[in-house]
Amino acid sequence: MPVVSRRARELGTENAFVVLGEVERLQREGKDIVSFCIGQPDFPTPDHIRAAGIRAIEDGHTGYTPSPGIAALRQAVAAYFTRTRGIDVAPEEVVAGCGGKPFIAYTILSVTDHGSGHEVIYPNPGFPIYGSQVAACGAVPVAVDLREARGFNFDLDDLRAKINDNTRLLILNSPHNPTGSIMSAEDLEALARMVQPYENLWVYSDEVYSALVYDGEFRSIAALPGMKDRTIIADSASKTYSMTGWRIGYAANKTLAPAFTRWVTNTDSCPPHPNQYAVVEALTASQESVDRMREVFLHRRDRIVAGLNDVPGFECQTPGGAFYVWPNVTEACERVGAEDSEELRKRLLYEAGVAVLADRHFGSRVEGDGQHVRFSYASSLEAINEGLNRIATFMKKNT
Repeated sequence: MPVVSRRARELGTENAFVVLGEVERLQREGKDIVSFCIGQPDFPTPDHIRAAGIRAIEDGHTGYTPSPGIAALRQAVAAYFTRTRGIDVAPEEVVAGCGGKPFIAYTILSVTDHGSGHEVIYPNPGFPIYGSQVAACGAVPVAVDLREARGFNFDLDDLRAKINDNTRLLILNSPHNPTGSIMSAEDLEALARMVQPYENLWVYSDEVYSALVYDGEFRSIAALPGMKDRTIIADSASKTYSMTGWRIGYAANKTLAPAFTRWVTNTDSCPPHPNQYAVVEALTASQESVDRMREVFLHRRDRIVAGLNDVPGFECQTPGGAFYVWPNVTEACERVGAEDSEELRKRLLYEAGVAVLADRHFGSRVEGDGQHVRFSYASSLEAINEGLNRIATFMKKNT
């Protein structure tokens, strides 16, 4: 039997979907599960956006498009980035793709050479696709820990020590998955100064949660002096407009746009044609639905943070953005006799009927920072209350 390549065998995954499959299996077996494992807004795509997609199909927009996307979409994204990032972005700098995720690989492939020792720095904990794609693309993964004492942001001294002449890419994610942390203006400015001396160092700014900032305004490192040309701004319609299944994302960088276009041609040919028109409508029409969704998430955030901090053994910081909380469960593990957060996760699922993700699903545990789990509060307030009640009952029963 022919063998599977080592690259394929060792390719990482996104465990949110693995646990989701586990949850769905239990539900098919008749188990009642409250799920906090998937980062997907529970709101329907707004009516006017869906109508635009239907209209596009009825108008016959169902064939191939140019690989970087239709002109109307690139113009809409450029205007959106210009308005929300405070910099001038031209349509020719924008490339659309099948969601935001492909641009992680496109960027790594465009700025590193396979087997050349080029390094990519990324946050730990972090979106698991960062590390898996770095390795799959033949670059050297370099994780930098995000510590609880710093509000789950980079230790700048640690980061500075890991940047060298082989570093080709620094991945930023703010607001951050899985912790919900936001990089301060001071940290962004320090990072900009840190990377400036390295002429071959790019910055990938993953900004897919940029519309979900609860305190203050969103800031992009691309807006800082000297940073636009070396920063890849990456965003998507998935979280902002509750369009996860529509699979439209976009990235902007003048130098790399032609390379991204070729990668799209080599992989997906182009983004889904009618869906592009739906995103044009999303970006150019009223943003009232976005504002309303953010207000709902803020209310849910405050409820889940307060509720978790009322459960003995759980300590939860208040995140500044996205729709995740990252409570420390070190004491909870000790109280119920769980070896670690992964055992606690399994027991919550099978004994309490509550689905969460463990810290190991987002990288290696940060030494000295204890155990953590991730809750996505992209679910109803009723589900949040029920989940909190089940966790409290579980803890009381087992301690």
